[in-house]
Amino acid sequence: MKNVLITGGSRGIGKACVYEFCKRGYRVFFNYNNSQSEAEKISADTGAVMVQADISNSEDVINMADYIHTNYGRIDILVNNAGIAQQKLFTDITENDWDRMFDVNMKGMFLVTKAFVHDMIINQSGKIINISSMWGITGGSCEVHYSASKAAVIGFTKSLAKELGPSNICVNCVAPGVIETEMNSHLSDEDKESLCDETPLFRIGKPEEVAKTVAFLSSDDSGFITGQILSVDGGITI
Repeated sequence: MKNVLITGGSRGIGKACVYEFCKRGYRVFFNYNNSQSEAEKISADTGAVMVQADISNSEDVINMADYIHTNYGRIDILVNNAGIAQQKLFTDITENDWDRMFDVNMKGMFLVTKAFVHDMIINQSGKIINISSMWGITGGSCEVHYSASKAAVIGFTKSLAKELGPSNICVNCVAPGVIETEMNSHLSDEDKESLCDETPLFRIGKPEEVAKTVAFLSSDDSGFITGQILSVDGGITI
């Protein structure tokens, strides 16, 4: 049985990934930061192991890795999903806004990957899937810091894929479009309708559709795919 760790697994796409991987027979660990009650419900429902950590804090990440390694062994698949978003005019973005965005969306990904990549290098096998965004590809107005952090995820993915390829580790990225999650709950019905109009498939995506893509990239069927950015966006970035 392979072990998979999903960061940000208590909500949205991460939560859908927890359910999808459990359904497929993996041993699932998921990280959460503040959503303890939701994490407890998911753990009770699926049997997945919940681990609290602020992934932007190196000490928290080290403790999370020590807990998993001591009690369960290595991680075979890492899903770097945890992230935050914020809509602001560029002129209103503060230095703290910028730093927090990159601390969670990029530094957190770096810290978690660094904590578990040795498992994969030693085993000469592994899968890392990083969650970016359509805005990391196209850029989003009033989301400069978010878009920049998600573009950095893409650069991180491609570089790491080249470096870890000789160790038989595949590193890929999923760039979701507009998905029905709490992160997009602020959108008005008018906004959603407008986004649907811009999408060739003429609808908003579901977290489960992203989770199935992540699961594919984690499977043996994707063994010759690495360094790729797979858009799950209904065609909106075409």
